[in-house]
Amino acid sequence: MSAEVLLADDERERLVSQHAQIAALAGGLAHEIRNPLSTISLNLELLVEDVSQGDTPRDRRMLRKLHTLQRECEHLETILEDFLRFVRVGEMHLERVDLNDQVRRFIDFYQPEAQAAGVEISPHLATDLPPVLLDETLFRQALFNIARNALQAMPKGGLLELQTRVVEGRVLLELIDNGQGMTPETLQNLFRKVFFSTKANGTGLGLPTVRRIVEAHAGRVSVDSAPGRGTRVTIELPPAASPGATSSLPTAASAAADSRPRPVPPPPVP
Repeated sequence: MSAEVLLADDERERLVSQHAQIAALAGGLAHEIRNPLSTISLNLELLVEDVSQGDTPRDRRMLRKLHTLQRECEHLETILEDFLRFVRVGEMHLERVDLNDQVRRFIDFYQPEAQAAGVEISPHLATDLPPVLLDETLFRQALFNIARNALQAMPKGGLLELQTRVVEGRVLLELIDNGQGMTPETLQNLFRKVFFSTKANGTGLGLPTVRRIVEAHAGRVSVDSAPGRGTRVTIELPPAASPGATSSLPTAASAAADSRPRPVPPPPVP
C-alpha cells in the first residue's frame, strides 16, 4: 500500500497563500517561546551544578526532578526546531547540482549514526543522471528525516538502500529499508496530519516536513509500506533546465500540475 498527497491547482494555491500568512505568525511565536525556554534551560543547568554537590536523600530527589525537567526542556527544544524547519521551507537557495553527489555526501554524514544502530547503507546510483535544482541544506534535512524514520523502524539493525534512476524524464531517489513497515492507518496519516507520530518522543513533523521540502522543489513524494516488509520512500524531482535557458522552479499551480500521479515502474530486478 502506498500514500501520497495530490491536490487540485486551486486548492494548492489556496494552501500556499494560507501557509505564507500562518508561517510568519507561527515562526514569530516559536521564537518568542524559545527565548524564555533557553533561560529556563540555563538556570536548570546552574541548579543541577549546585544540587550535585550535596549528598543527602533530599539532594538526590531534587537532582532527579531537575534531570526530568531538563529532559522535558530538551524535548520542547526539539519540537521548536522541527517546527521552525517546517515553516521555513519557503526560504530556498537553489543550486544546479548532481543528485548522486548529494546522496554520497549524505551517506558520508549519516554513516556513523547508521553503523551505531547496526544498519548497513547500500547505495545504487544510476550513471548520467540529469542535474536538478536543489536547496542543499533543506534537501539534506529531508533525507535525514527519512533516514531517521528508517533507523527507528529497524531497532535490531538492518539495511537501508538509496537508489537513483530516471523515469520518463524525471529524476527519482528511493530510500528502501527492511524494517517493521507501516500499517494502512499509519500510511493514511503520514502526510495529512501535522504532528502525527507513532513514537513516544516524536514531534510528528518529520514526514510532513519532507513533503513540504520536496513539493517546494516542484517534486513529489510517495511511500509504499506494509507490516513486516519494510518501507520504500520515493522522491521524484524535475530535471534542471539546460544552462542558458530560463531556469526557475514552476509556480505553485504548475508544480501541482506537474506533480500529478504518473506510473513509476519498479526498479529492475538484478
